[in-house]
Amino acid sequence: MRWKNVIVSALVASSGYQLSAQHGDHTSADSKAAPAASSAATQKRIQQAMRAAPPEISAKATIMDWPEKDGMPMKQLRAGTNGWMCMPPAPSPASRPAPADPMCADKNFAVLLDSWVKKTDPNVKAVGLAYMLLGDAGTSNTDPFAMAPTATNQWVVSPPHLMLVVPDPKQLDAFPSDPHAGGPWVMWKGTKYAHLMIPTAAMPKASAPK
Repeated sequence: MRWKNVIVSALVASSGYQLSAQHGDHTSADSKAAPAASSAATQKRIQQAMRAAPPEISAKATIMDWPEKDGMPMKQLRAGTNGWMCMPPAPSPASRPAPADPMCADKNFAVLLDSWVKKTDPNVKAVGLAYMLLGDAGTSNTDPFAMAPTATNQWVVSPPHLMLVVPDPKQLDAFPSDPHAGGPWVMWKGTKYAHLMIPTAAMPKASAPK
Protein backbone atom coordinates (compact mmCIF):
# COMPACT_ATOMS: atom_id res chain seq x y z
CA MET A 1 0.00 0.00 0.00
CA ARG A 2 1.31 3.41 -0.96
CA TRP A 3 0.77 4.96 2.45
CA LYS A 4 3.16 2.42 3.97
CA ASN A 5 5.87 3.66 1.61
CA VAL A 6 5.39 7.06 3.18
CA ILE A 7 5.59 5.64 6.68
CA VAL A 8 8.77 3.75 5.89
CA SER A 9 10.39 6.87 4.44
CA ALA A 10 9.58 8.72 7.63
CA LEU A 11 10.87 5.92 9.84
CA VAL A 12 14.08 5.66 7.90
CA ALA A 13 14.58 9.42 8.03
CA SER A 14 13.98 9.69 11.74
CA SER A 15 16.28 6.74 12.44
CA GLY A 16 19.22 8.28 10.64
CA TYR A 17 19.27 5.91 7.65
CA GLN A 18 19.98 6.96 4.05
CA LEU A 19 16.86 7.70 2.01
CA SER A 20 16.52 7.12 -1.71
CA ALA A 21 17.50 9.85 -4.12
CA GLN A 22 13.86 10.47 -4.91
CA HIS A 23 13.24 11.79 -1.43
CA GLY A 24 16.63 13.35 -0.78
CA ASP A 25 18.42 13.45 2.56
CA HIS A 26 16.77 14.09 5.90
CA THR A 27 18.41 14.77 9.23
CA SER A 28 18.11 12.16 11.96
CA ALA A 29 16.18 12.71 15.15
CA ASP A 30 19.42 13.36 17.03
CA SER A 31 20.96 15.70 14.48
CA LYS A 32 20.38 19.36 13.81
CA ALA A 33 16.94 19.84 12.26
CA ALA A 34 15.01 22.73 10.79
CA PRO A 35 12.94 24.71 13.30
CA ALA A 36 9.48 23.24 13.76
CA ALA A 37 6.54 25.33 12.67
CA SER A 38 4.46 26.79 15.47
CA SER A 39 1.10 27.33 13.77
CA ALA A 40 -2.09 26.07 15.35
CA ALA A 41 -2.56 23.62 12.46
CA THR A 42 0.92 22.20 12.98
CA GLN A 43 0.37 21.81 16.69
CA LYS A 44 -2.89 19.98 15.99
CA ARG A 45 -1.10 17.55 13.69
CA ILE A 46 1.58 16.96 16.31
CA GLN A 47 -1.07 16.20 18.93
CA GLN A 48 -2.82 13.79 16.55
CA ALA A 49 0.42 11.92 15.94
CA MET A 50 1.26 11.76 19.63
CA ARG A 51 -1.98 9.91 20.35
CA ALA A 52 -0.59 6.81 18.63
CA ALA A 53 1.76 5.91 21.52
CA PRO A 54 2.06 6.34 25.30
CA PRO A 55 2.96 9.94 26.28
CA GLU A 56 6.36 8.96 27.64
CA ILE A 57 7.28 7.82 24.11
CA SER A 58 5.45 10.27 21.90
CA ALA A 59 6.51 13.31 23.93
CA LYS A 60 10.12 12.88 22.76
CA ALA A 61 9.50 11.30 19.36
CA THR A 62 10.22 12.84 15.99
CA ILE A 63 6.94 13.91 14.39
CA MET A 64 6.75 13.54 10.62
CA ASP A 65 3.77 14.64 8.52
CA TRP A 66 2.53 13.39 5.17
CA PRO A 67 3.82 14.96 1.94
CA GLU A 68 1.60 17.49 0.22
CA LYS A 69 1.70 15.42 -2.97
CA ASP A 70 2.85 11.94 -3.99
CA GLY A 71 6.59 11.85 -4.57
CA MET A 72 7.33 14.77 -2.29
CA PRO A 73 9.32 14.32 0.92
CA MET A 74 7.83 14.03 4.38
CA LYS A 75 7.70 17.21 6.44
CA GLN A 76 9.24 17.21 9.89
CA LEU A 77 6.95 18.94 12.34
CA ARG A 78 9.14 18.38 15.38
CA ALA A 79 12.56 16.92 16.04
CA GLY A 80 12.83 14.09 18.55
CA THR A 81 15.45 12.66 20.84
CA ASN A 82 14.41 9.08 21.65
CA GLY A 83 14.71 7.29 18.28
CA TRP A 84 10.95 6.96 17.79
CA MET A 85 8.90 8.44 14.97
CA CYS A 86 5.20 9.27 15.06
CA MET A 87 2.94 10.46 12.28
CA PRO A 88 -0.69 11.63 12.21
CA PRO A 89 -3.43 10.32 9.95
CA ALA A 90 -3.33 11.36 6.31
CA PRO A 91 -4.89 14.84 6.06
CA SER A 92 -7.50 14.16 3.39
CA PRO A 93 -9.17 11.32 1.45
CA ALA A 94 -7.29 12.38 -1.70
CA SER A 95 -3.98 11.43 -0.10
CA ARG A 96 -5.36 8.43 1.78
CA PRO A 97 -5.55 5.47 -0.63
CA ALA A 98 -5.68 3.10 2.35
CA PRO A 99 -6.39 3.55 6.07
CA ALA A 100 -3.49 5.45 7.59
CA ASP A 101 -4.19 5.72 11.28
CA PRO A 102 -1.65 7.34 13.62
CA MET A 103 1.42 5.20 14.23
CA CYS A 104 4.60 5.43 16.30
CA ALA A 105 7.48 3.04 15.63
CA ASP A 106 11.07 2.48 16.61
CA LYS A 107 13.98 1.93 14.23
CA ASN A 108 13.89 -1.86 14.60
CA PHE A 109 10.26 -2.10 13.53
CA ALA A 110 11.18 0.18 10.62
CA VAL A 111 13.43 -2.60 9.32
CA LEU A 112 10.41 -4.88 8.94
CA LEU A 113 8.35 -2.19 7.23
CA ASP A 114 11.17 -1.29 4.88
CA SER A 115 11.69 -4.88 3.76
CA TRP A 116 7.94 -5.36 3.39
CA VAL A 117 7.63 -2.37 1.07
CA LYS A 118 10.63 -3.55 -0.98
CA LYS A 119 9.48 -7.21 -0.84
CA THR A 120 12.89 -8.26 0.42
CA ASP A 121 14.00 -10.50 3.30
CA PRO A 122 13.86 -8.65 6.63
CA ASN A 123 17.14 -8.32 8.48
CA VAL A 124 15.69 -7.67 11.93
CA LYS A 125 18.50 -7.93 14.47
CA ALA A 126 16.60 -6.91 17.61
CA VAL A 127 13.07 -6.71 18.95
CA GLY A 128 11.15 -3.84 17.39
CA LEU A 129 7.96 -2.14 18.52
CA ALA A 130 5.25 0.02 17.00
CA TYR A 131 2.12 1.53 18.54
CA MET A 132 -1.31 2.20 17.08
CA LEU A 133 -3.27 3.17 20.16
CA LEU A 134 -6.20 4.44 18.08
CA GLY A 135 -6.44 1.11 16.26
CA ASP A 136 -6.66 0.73 12.49
CA ALA A 137 -9.38 0.55 9.86
CA GLY A 138 -8.46 -2.90 8.58
CA THR A 139 -5.90 -5.08 6.80
CA SER A 140 -5.51 -8.69 5.74
CA ASN A 141 -4.36 -11.02 8.51
CA THR A 142 -2.87 -13.50 6.04
CA ASP A 143 -1.70 -11.64 2.92
CA PRO A 144 0.97 -8.97 3.53
CA PHE A 145 0.21 -7.29 0.21
CA ALA A 146 -3.60 -7.38 0.11
CA MET A 147 -5.18 -4.06 -0.85
CA ALA A 148 -8.78 -4.87 0.06
CA PRO A 149 -10.84 -7.55 1.80
CA THR A 150 -11.71 -10.79 0.00
CA ALA A 151 -13.58 -13.92 1.01
CA THR A 152 -10.34 -15.65 1.99
CA ASN A 153 -7.79 -13.09 3.21
CA GLN A 154 -9.17 -12.67 6.75
CA TRP A 155 -9.60 -8.91 6.70
CA VAL A 156 -9.45 -7.72 10.28
CA VAL A 157 -10.14 -4.39 11.95
CA SER A 158 -7.83 -4.07 14.92
CA PRO A 159 -8.55 -2.20 18.16
CA PRO A 160 -5.86 -0.11 19.87
CA HIS A 161 -2.72 -2.24 19.81
CA LEU A 162 1.02 -2.44 19.70
CA MET A 163 3.08 -4.54 17.30
CA LEU A 164 6.23 -6.52 18.00
CA VAL A 165 8.78 -7.96 15.57
CA VAL A 166 11.54 -10.41 16.50
CA PRO A 167 14.68 -11.49 14.62
CA ASP A 168 13.28 -14.94 13.77
CA PRO A 169 9.53 -15.16 12.92
CA LYS A 170 9.56 -18.77 14.15
CA GLN A 171 9.93 -17.36 17.66
CA LEU A 172 6.27 -16.40 17.36
CA ASP A 173 5.01 -19.89 16.52
CA ALA A 174 3.63 -20.42 20.02
CA PHE A 175 1.07 -17.66 19.48
CA PRO A 176 -2.18 -18.21 17.57
CA SER A 177 -2.95 -16.56 14.25
CA ASP A 178 -6.64 -16.09 15.04
CA PRO A 179 -7.25 -12.44 16.03
CA HIS A 180 -10.44 -13.45 17.83
CA ALA A 181 -8.88 -16.19 19.99
CA GLY A 182 -8.26 -13.73 22.81
CA GLY A 183 -5.00 -11.95 23.54
CA PRO A 184 -2.04 -11.47 21.18
CA TRP A 185 -1.97 -13.06 17.74
CA VAL A 186 0.47 -13.34 14.87
CA MET A 187 -0.35 -11.35 11.76
CA TRP A 188 0.98 -12.72 8.44
CA LYS A 189 2.01 -15.96 10.19
CA GLY A 190 4.08 -18.25 8.00
CA THR A 191 5.56 -15.34 6.05
CA LYS A 192 8.84 -13.52 6.58
CA TYR A 193 6.88 -10.45 7.63
CA ALA A 194 5.15 -12.09 10.59
CA HIS A 195 4.78 -9.91 13.67
CA LEU A 196 2.87 -10.07 16.93
CA MET A 197 -0.28 -7.99 17.33
CA ILE A 198 -0.96 -7.14 20.97
CA PRO A 199 -4.40 -5.57 21.49
CA THR A 200 -4.87 -3.16 24.38
CA ALA A 201 -8.67 -3.18 24.05
CA ALA A 202 -11.33 -5.72 23.18
CA MET A 203 -11.37 -6.99 19.60
CA PRO A 204 -14.45 -6.21 17.52
CA LYS A 205 -16.59 -9.31 17.11
CA ALA A 206 -15.84 -11.36 14.03
CA SER A 207 -18.39 -11.03 11.22
CA ALA A 208 -20.73 -13.97 10.88
CA PRO A 209 -19.99 -16.10 7.79
CA LYS A 210 -22.39 -15.48 4.90
